[in-house]
Formats: sequence, structure tokens, C-alpha cells
Amino acid sequence: MSSELRIPSPLRRFTNGEAKLQVNSNSVGGVLDELFTTHPEIKNHLIEENGSLRNFVNIFVDGEDIRQKEGLESPVKDGADVRIIPSIAGGSPKLSPEEFIRYSRHLSLPEVGVEGQKKIKGAKVLVVGAGGLGSPVSLYLAAAGVGTIGMVDFDIVDESNLQRQVLFGMEQIGKSKLLSAKERLENLNPYTEYVLHEVALSSENALDIIKDYDMVVDGTDNFPTRYLVNDACVILGKPNVYGSIYRFDGQVSVFNYEGGPCYRCLYPTPPPPGLVPSCAEGGVLGVLPGIIGTMQANEALKLILGIGDLMVGRFMLFDALSMEFSELKIKNNVDCVVCGTHPSITELIDYKQFCGIESVSEKVAYREMDVSELDTVLQNGTAPTIIDVREDFELEISKLNGTLHIPMNEVPKRLEELNADSEYVIMCRTGVRSAQICEFLSNQNFKSVANLTGGINEWAKRVDDNLPVY
Repeated sequence: MSSELRIPSPLRRFTNGEAKLQVNSNSVGGVLDELFTTHPEIKNHLIEENGSLRNFVNIFVDGEDIRQKEGLESPVKDGADVRIIPSIAGGSPKLSPEEFIRYSRHLSLPEVGVEGQKKIKGAKVLVVGAGGLGSPVSLYLAAAGVGTIGMVDFDIVDESNLQRQVLFGMEQIGKSKLLSAKERLENLNPYTEYVLHEVALSSENALDIIKDYDMVVDGTDNFPTRYLVNDACVILGKPNVYGSIYRFDGQVSVFNYEGGPCYRCLYPTPPPPGLVPSCAEGGVLGVLPGIIGTMQANEALKLILGIGDLMVGRFMLFDALSMEFSELKIKNNVDCVVCGTHPSITELIDYKQFCGIESVSEKVAYREMDVSELDTVLQNGTAPTIIDVREDFELEISKLNGTLHIPMNEVPKRLEELNADSEYVIMCRTGVRSAQICEFLSNQNFKSVANLTGGINEWAKRVDDNLPVY
């Protein structure tokens, strides 16, 4: 028979650096005798004069503490995993016998081992966003044994989320994302503490939330929050594990770590509103956030363990259609307004204004129209012109007859097709994109513009149930 005895790093100075030893005995005492025969200097550090184990030394066989069983007489089966676990200074968290079993594949890695797993257990990671990226990130960090996982989100689960947000199922539709996420994650790993921040991350609360964590994993889906996360991480000195997805493309990097560049070094300012569509508008391949999210989780674990070549100063691009990875080198921008030599931003700002998105408190010259009101108007035969600003593929899912189709990004260059004195109702999927177009048209002095509240999905729910909700 043959088993493997693993020797912790504090004792390897007595074993010439060897981390493991193949042993053939069928008891713990016999295994130790084999160890002492090969490395006699280690014996006095483990065994009392009376032959018993020293109090600060534990031995685990297949994840079970032999002190709780038969001591040195405990049996060792063929292929068993035997580990010597001495106490060490530093106050790192202890692993329970159950955790030794749970994380055995980590403990088998020399780059992780018991001490690395304790680092993972002692780590505190904040995941911003419980959506497409936040789902795989939180699942794998929880599975890995990260001791504290904070999550920021304030949304509820929608059926359209299920195509990619693997934290959730049909039973969670309409429920809080964070409460649903916690339930799923606790089922996966009850040894992790889950801290829920069910708020919209803002300039007012970001620093207070982020300060208690070792790092932030960015799973956001909008530019204001992305710049907010970056600036808060720079101000607090926290690493920012970045990921983004769109259609078939993904990006990964690690910002603001040990003097490395921040997100603003790469992108000093955001694109104009509406230039880069969101995933809701442009779509996203369902498996893409899984690929990018697990890469983010990988970088987070490397940060915790202090191993490997981190994505600092490196910008990974992934094309799911061609199955190609490419990498760009990025450098610190000495003129960066946040992390540069002479930063001009030393506290959080209004990120909606910075990204060109007007504050919700500002009044805009358009009104909201309920779907029932539009239905009445259409039945009376005095309908305004309805402009559908969704993408082409969305019209293949559902559409209203008689509408004028102008995709959101094309509206500015097709203004000559419209009459500023005419009456328009703007429609999209849920009313978000159409509100932006209403605002744009109002600023172009269009006199009568209305946003269809809830978009075509609300129309499908309340007026025409023959149309699908997507």
C-alpha cells in the first residue's frame, strides 16, 4: 500500500525542502516512523519524550483530525491523504476538519497548500454587480473558500437574466438579486460570510462600502459606475479586477495594483451617451460572462495568494467567435487625473454628469405615456408617429405594426426624416433607451415627444399578450 504524507512549509527546513513523502504504513504512528527514518531531525519537533504528539501539532488523515479518533493508532488506508498541521504565528484563520476535505484539491497544490487556503479564508472581496459577470465571479470565489464576499446590487431577477446570470433560476424571478444570490451561495459554501449591500453604488456610499474589503471585482454594466469604482479604488488603494462583455467580446485586466495603471490610464473619459450600446441593446452571448467572470475570479485568487503573473499593465481581449485571445500592454499615464503624478481628482465626483448623463433631478421637456393611453389613442385612429429605437434583431422578437424603426444610434444622423412640430411616441424594450432619445429630441427643440413607459415589454404584458416578453 502507498499513501502520501504532506509536510507544511514551516517544517520543510528539516526535510531538505521536500513537501511530500510517499509512505507505506497502515497507521499514523507507522507513517511518522517512516518520516523520522528519512528525516530524523524533525522528530523532536513533533513528538514528546513520552512518544505522544506535541500539543501544537495536529495530523489529519483524509481531512479528519486523528486526535479526535485513535491518535497515533489511527488507520491509514491505501491512497490516504496524510497531513501534518502545526500551529503557526500570525493569527490567520483556522480551517475546520470539514474545510480540509472541502478544499483538498487546493491543499494538494504546492502554490496554495494550507497556508494559501488560510489566506483565501481570510480574504474579503467585494463584487460590484450580481449580474452576468458577478454570477460566475461570486460562485467561484465562494467555492474557493473566500472568507468574506460582499455584493453590491439593487435589482430584482428578471426572466431575461437567466440566459447568462447563472446564480438564479425560475423560482427567483421577481425576487431580490442579492437575497437570491446569498441563498444560492450559502448552499454552495456555508463557511463563507456573505455581506449584502442592496443599494446603488454612488459617490455618497462607495468609499464607506469599499474600504472594508481587500479588493473589488468590477462586474458593472455602465460607465458611471465603472469610473466610480475605479476612482474609489485609487483613493482607497484597493486593487480593481476589471471585466467587461459585449456581444461576443470580453476584456479583463487588473487595475491599481502595486503602482500599476488604473482604468482611467487606459480610458481617460467615457464615450458619448448612446455611442456604445449596452448588453440589453446589443446583446451578449450567454456563455461569454462565464468565460470572463471566471478569469476575473482567477485574478482575484492570484491576488489573494500572491502567486502567478497578474494582469497588471496587461489588457486581455477575448473574441468568442474566433476563439482568440490577444493581449495589449498598458502603461501608467503620468497625467492621469486620478492616479497620475499630480491628480486633480482626489474625491469622488458626480459620475452621471461626468459621463454626460443628466441627473434624474433635472427636468426634461418630454412626458411619459402609459401603454393603456397609447392603446386608446390607437383605437381612436388619431395616433402620433411611433418611433421604435430598438435594434434590428429585437424587431424579429416582437414589434408593433405601423411604427417607424430608427435604431437608437442612428437617430442623430436621421433627424432630417423627422419634423420637430409633429407628435412622436418613442418606444424601446423597457423604456430606458427611449427615454434617452426623448431627452435628445427635446434638446433639439422637438415640441411633442412622449416616452412609452415600460416599452414593448409592458405593451406585451398589458395590451397584447400574443407578443413575447424578452
